[in-house]
Amino acid sequence: MPLTPATKRNLVTSALVAPAAAWLFVFLVLPFIAILVFAFGERAPEGGYQAAFTFAQFANLGSRAAAFRNTLMIAPVGAFFCLIVAYPVAYYLAVKASPKYRLVLVSLVVVPFWTSLLVRTYAWMYILGSRGLPNLLDMVGISDVRMLNTPGAVLLGIVYGYLPLMIMPIYVSLEKLDLRLLEASADLGARPLSTFFGITLPLSLPGVMTGTALVTILLLGEYLIPQLLGGGKVFFIGNALVDLFLQSRNWPFGSAIAVTLVAVVVLVLLVAMRIAWRFAGTRQVDLV
Repeated sequence: MPLTPATKRNLVTSALVAPAAAWLFVFLVLPFIAILVFAFGERAPEGGYQAAFTFAQFANLGSRAAAFRNTLMIAPVGAFFCLIVAYPVAYYLAVKASPKYRLVLVSLVVVPFWTSLLVRTYAWMYILGSRGLPNLLDMVGISDVRMLNTPGAVLLGIVYGYLPLMIMPIYVSLEKLDLRLLEASADLGARPLSTFFGITLPLSLPGVMTGTALVTILLLGEYLIPQLLGGGKVFFIGNALVDLFLQSRNWPFGSAIAVTLVAVVVLVLLVAMRIAWRFAGTRQVDLV
């Protein structure tokens, strides 16, 4: 019996989707199921996992309240500062920059990703350390300035490391902006600020929400920047997970924290999508 065109299209679609679906199932869904099972278990006497069914690990989340508090406070603030710095850069690249040099300028935004984040963070450790900026300030009479191992150092590292991830989604949204709308607004007597809040910002909101959600979600699991620039004094959830899995070997408790982190990420996505739908007036907003 010959296949109908619709059946053929469905088979082709299934064949194209199947490899990616299998990959996600094996490397994303199955590990999460394992972590979920571990979260309801107990720590074995020698460390690791011991089969059980208990909510004790979730009841003990308060013992890592500092890690949750630091993460849930610094991650949104870091994403906000990334947005404040990224939006003017993205606006200039998309609207003001000459098309002749635009590709070069966009490439310069991506260039930092060609270097390992570890190397770049070590560079900031030197800049903020005693032989870097504090030493220069001491030469001009400003002494006892401590920059490294502070929340400010972590925020600086976050903005530097994640700025390109915020710039690119906003740039893509602004690149699609019809400049005739800005010209019409100016012809009708609108001030530049009114044009920005009335036309530019609403039309670029999908990119703003995408960049904000992307940066915030990645920051919720950040480990390297707090570890190096925070010096163990600014503890994130990622640092707590490394400690529980690799040092104290309390896999069930670490799994409970990981499951809670996933729940927080899903909540951030839902809130970001709701805000984007409300302000953009459409549900056609991609945040992943």
